[in-house]
Amino acid sequence: MNPKTPISFEFFPPKTEEGLAKLDKVHDALSERHPEFFSVTYGAGGSTQERTINTVLGLHAKGIPTAPHLSCIGSTADTLHYLLQRYKAHGVKRIVTLRGDLPSGMGGSTGGDFRYASDLVAFIREHYGDAFHLEVAAYPEMHPQAASLDADIRNFVHKAEQGADSAITQYFYNAEAYFHFVEKVRALGCNIPIVPGIMPITNYSKLARFSDSCGAEIPRWMRRQLEAYADDADSIRAFGLDVVSRLCEDLLSNGAPGLHFYSMNQAEINLQLCDRLNIH
Repeated sequence: MNPKTPISFEFFPPKTEEGLAKLDKVHDALSERHPEFFSVTYGAGGSTQERTINTVLGLHAKGIPTAPHLSCIGSTADTLHYLLQRYKAHGVKRIVTLRGDLPSGMGGSTGGDFRYASDLVAFIREHYGDAFHLEVAAYPEMHPQAASLDADIRNFVHKAEQGADSAITQYFYNAEAYFHFVEKVRALGCNIPIVPGIMPITNYSKLARFSDSCGAEIPRWMRRQLEAYADDADSIRAFGLDVVSRLCEDLLSNGAPGLHFYSMNQAEINLQLCDRLNIH
């Protein structure tokens, strides 16, 4: 595997000082693999807004570019200006723009001035030009609330047309879903890089709950094998390393432009995956 494979890692903002200290060490360990950037998630309704800001700026100051997530949920034009101006002043040049998960009981409303990620992209381009590299989300297995895969692909292309520079996918374990998505997008004339999102496997019950809620499919054969391991954590990790490293090899050897690891604020499993892929 090419040691220069472009990679990036996602973090979530820690809730405690202990968690922040741990993340600092994880960041330093993963920095040794020379990622292009780190990203930091954003809570629904802005519930972690200040933690996101502090985490982004603290990590960004350590030398590797760090990209905050910006969500439509609860965002007004004023709050967006505040955040973008603050990030710009600190030298942040990459933003991950998302609609975000709608809180229960809100119907189709985001509770803010922006309904879709494409609205955020258009707003940032209108007011900040090319000051930021804008990432958007992609769903190879279809967004769980999309009317159809074709409709979801058209919505993705619309985001790109509004000014997105590149995309990061929801995680998946079926490489064909990714290749099919990319092929359909390219057929519509959209050529922005679409980077696969990679979820390491360390805990089956947590992965199953998360996958069921976000619409990411765990193939039946994988579920059966993981269920068979029950609480055998070592076997789950070993199996997960094999499955995910093979997935990454397949993706890269068939043209994926890089890998974005959902780190879950963990170092070891992500470093092991990088070792398997000869990313140093």
